[in-house]
Amino acid sequence: LTNKTIIMEFLLMGFPGDWVIQTLHATLFFLMYLAALTGNLLIFTLTTADQHLQTPMYFFLKNLSLIDICYISVTVPKSIMNTLTNRYSISFLGCASQLFLVIFFSGTEFALLIVMSYDRYVAICHPLHYETIMNRGACVQMVTASWLGGCAYGSIHVAGTFSVNFCGSNVVHQFFCDVPSLLTLACSGEHILEYAFIIASCCFVFVCFILMVVSYVHIFSTILRISSAKGRVKTFSTCMPHLTVVTLYFFSGIITYLAKNFKPPSSLKVLISALYTVLPPTLNPLIYSLRNKDMQMALEKLTGVLFIC
Repeated sequence: LTNKTIIMEFLLMGFPGDWVIQTLHATLFFLMYLAALTGNLLIFTLTTADQHLQTPMYFFLKNLSLIDICYISVTVPKSIMNTLTNRYSISFLGCASQLFLVIFFSGTEFALLIVMSYDRYVAICHPLHYETIMNRGACVQMVTASWLGGCAYGSIHVAGTFSVNFCGSNVVHQFFCDVPSLLTLACSGEHILEYAFIIASCCFVFVCFILMVVSYVHIFSTILRISSAKGRVKTFSTCMPHLTVVTLYFFSGIITYLAKNFKPPSSLKVLISALYTVLPPTLNPLIYSLRNKDMQMALEKLTGVLFIC
């Protein structure tokens, strides 16, 4: 017989080390959170206000920035507050809500990255039909499908994770509620439903990843057929931000979940998870705005207007 436990709250794991080290970690988290908020809010504002940034690519970028703001806000502020107050409890409903939101926003971001790769494919491989294919209605439909897909994805995993009975400890060895950490608390033999969802999700993600790779194979082959070197560099530069963000998204995710499978110490698991939850939302604004002349011009115009006011 398994010793089933009625859990009313979970205990999240804090940052490793003594109080001074924990405070330093919390400060670093706060600075990265502030940088992520500032960068993504700036991109959201520029792509909304500037008339020259009303193209499909910037429409998708605006949604990506909104997702990153929401995604990092689900986990980081509570983690910082837990460290500063030395209180690490989270209610059962709060944990379920946090899990849903984390998967919702990460799933939506993945779907949107696929849409953005399709946008680059059409822009480079079918430039004459770009405005017809990527019209306003089609862009809105693709973004809406991404948000709805992320919502369905989050709902399925929350239902699968919390359909199990929990046995023994309520300590989540993570600084936020995630599926692998919660499943380790489940009673033996009750992981089947969520594992089925995870396997199905992995298969779906793999198919989408292959489609993304295929689109970039076509993109690169089209770029290589451009006669002038300057034209090839200019065209390739329009793909670099998206390609970099996709690489960062997959690299951080793979590192995080491979590390979990190798069962590192709990303190190291917390630090590795920060790579996936904090790094992409913080770096995405820099990747898209650092060498983007349109974004730089829009920022100069906004700065000039604010200075005059």
